[in-house]
Amino acid sequence: MTLSPALPVLYSFRRCPYAMRARLALAHAGQACELREINLRAKPQELLQASPKGTVPVLVLQDGRVIEQSLDIMLHALRANDPDGWLAPTQGTLGDMLALIGRNDGFFKQALDRCKYPERYTAEEVNQAQTDAITWLAALDEQLADSGYLFGLNPSLADMALRPFVRQFARIDEAQWAEQPWPHLQDWLQRWIDSALFAEIMETYPGWIPGTKGPTFSTDSIESA
Repeated sequence: MTLSPALPVLYSFRRCPYAMRARLALAHAGQACELREINLRAKPQELLQASPKGTVPVLVLQDGRVIEQSLDIMLHALRANDPDGWLAPTQGTLGDMLALIGRNDGFFKQALDRCKYPERYTAEEVNQAQTDAITWLAALDEQLADSGYLFGLNPSLADMALRPFVRQFARIDEAQWAEQPWPHLQDWLQRWIDSALFAEIMETYPGWIPGTKGPTFSTDSIESA
């Protein structure tokens, strides 16, 4: 008889924005898990057996069910415990938030990759990506102008799902980022980077060694910023 693990297992990579999403929701919901920090260039068989696509994050629940999309992991955690109402914004609906996240994960993520790795693309593709990224980020800045959050007065699922990707863009050229005319967006990102929740989910863990137990990723629910 195979015993179920004591905790869910999260396969993660610290800097991956998708994995950051998962850790954000799990930390905010106060849901403990065994964290397995992996090397994306040497993916362990345990990860590939759980999710043949071999990307992170992957959450393996105690009953063997596998959740292998970052947004699904966020929804799973928050539907169990959502102390700050990330799923219930004061403006808009969950559907509105999911639509914006979908646009981020398609339109903006493609532009982000081309801006981050210009050597992999043609000059024309990179120029278009820069234009697309500026258009997207300027629109977010405008959406943030009224309340400082994307959907009303408080942090929401959309804020937390998008911030890791905006952070990645800002880190391409931090001096250039600081000069952009996006004060609301810059403040929104910096408040998150300065928060206790960000510090918690960006703690450095040693790489997981197959056959061993990973560290417990556990915290009381942390207020969002």
